[in-house]
Amino acid sequence: MQINSFGGTMRLLLKIPQYSSLGLHHSVRGVCCSRALLSCSDVRVRFAPSPTGMLHLGGLRTALYNYLFAKAHNGSFIIRIEDTDRTRLVPGSEESLEEMLRWAGLEPDEGPTKSGKFGPYRQSERVHIYKEKTQELIERGSAYYCFCTPHRLELLRKEAARRKEVPRYDNRCRQLSQEECRRRLEDGVPHVVRFKLEENAQPFTDLVFGITRHDVASVEGDPVIMKGDGFPTYHLANVVDDHLMQISHVLRGQEWLISTGKHLMLYRAFGWTPPQFAHLPLLVNKDGTKLSKRQGDIFANHFREKGYLPQAVLNFITFCGAGFHDNRKVRTLEDMVAEFSLARVVEHPARLDWDRLQEFQREHLARLFGTHHGQTQIVQNLRELIVQQYGERFSGSSILLDEYILKVLETRMGHFTLLSDLVSPDFQYLWGQPDITVQELSMITCHASSVLRTVHKALQDMSTNQFTLEEVGIKLRDVSKTHKAVKYSTLMKMLRFVLSGRQVGPSVAEMMTTLGQTETLKRLINALSLLDNGTKTKDTERR
Repeated sequence: MQINSFGGTMRLLLKIPQYSSLGLHHSVRGVCCSRALLSCSDVRVRFAPSPTGMLHLGGLRTALYNYLFAKAHNGSFIIRIEDTDRTRLVPGSEESLEEMLRWAGLEPDEGPTKSGKFGPYRQSERVHIYKEKTQELIERGSAYYCFCTPHRLELLRKEAARRKEVPRYDNRCRQLSQEECRRRLEDGVPHVVRFKLEENAQPFTDLVFGITRHDVASVEGDPVIMKGDGFPTYHLANVVDDHLMQISHVLRGQEWLISTGKHLMLYRAFGWTPPQFAHLPLLVNKDGTKLSKRQGDIFANHFREKGYLPQAVLNFITFCGAGFHDNRKVRTLEDMVAEFSLARVVEHPARLDWDRLQEFQREHLARLFGTHHGQTQIVQNLRELIVQQYGERFSGSSILLDEYILKVLETRMGHFTLLSDLVSPDFQYLWGQPDITVQELSMITCHASSVLRTVHKALQDMSTNQFTLEEVGIKLRDVSKTHKAVKYSTLMKMLRFVLSGRQVGPSVAEMMTTLGQTETLKRLINALSLLDNGTKTKDTERR
């Protein structure tokens, strides 16, 4: 039989408002935060995920802000795996979390895969420490054994529901004598250990939300700190680890703000100095609604699989969450470290503007393409996408050569978001001749054959050096002038269809210069052959 913790606590938070001094308005938070940050030394922060699934954007942002804060103060960024809730563990999650942090460039200074003097860095490997500290709290009179059965706890929940009250544990086992506890322990009665909450909790200063107070004892029963399976709850384990690992600042999600008063009571019970706390505002949709895992696109690996650059995703999640003087600026990770300030993180939820992600992606892709290493990497990635999308039929083809792929990228850079866009149907013409029919050509203009011959001759007469965007554009306008029966817009429509099989897309001159003179002439000849064969077929039918 397992003893369960008692859940369903009321959320009661008191926020001390702004005050004015000498006619100037300041927030208590701003003053306290500035003072605290001025004294930053020996900064040690941690990102402590639970391996219960994939890393979502909120978790990635928390990891990023911890990393930025550490590096901005020449401190240490630690990864700690909080895997004490054995019922929720997902195989492979820890490896996935660490891989996503590496992808984002958030390499830890200490962690499960990087040794440090404060390890081990998995909580499941530190259970003996939590048991020792739990016993210490019991001996200090700050914790006690609880033998209440799941059945009794369920009755308390039902009674609270009947009275339309928030369920809470009634602290019944607080009253057990040491002798009674000893007897039950000797008899092997299942139990947990609960922490004694203090009345009249003291306010504390959060570096983001200011002076805050949560009178936890007035709305909650004593919380479980050691479960019946011998594993600690989050409340005990994170306090013990943060102290023993000498964590100086705890930067975590706003959802933990409500628990901080409880954690500070644990620090006082141990006689330890607590770290400073900064709770980061929630990430929400642009309309203010809560991000949902059902959306599918809130997990970091979704963006990696789609082909987004990590720099773009990091820019995206910091765009509305503040921390910088100018949130609209496109930044590298190095820029973020140099410019980040916790004092600039705001309290209100960060609204994600998905359009901005596309902008950041295009900008960072262009920056990466501007470097020799980045250019090589992008060309190789696009080549792999081409083969993946269209198979091996292009093996050995000139379109897989660096020169051609590079030309495509140079021409289209800034006009696409993801490399995968370039192998979508809109750009299929870049990698193979389109399927077109005589009927489709004839529907555009009845003068297709004569016009195509004129275009072919005009382009064929150009030297390779002349085959530029500007010169090709001039030639096409000249052709239009000689064929007055065909409007310029109709000419462009026909040529675009011959080249790509589509009636919308980049300018015809751009298509031609991207494909190159040889491939352009080949496609014109292909269209003329179709038209000639179609004419012969009609003549045969008439005979």
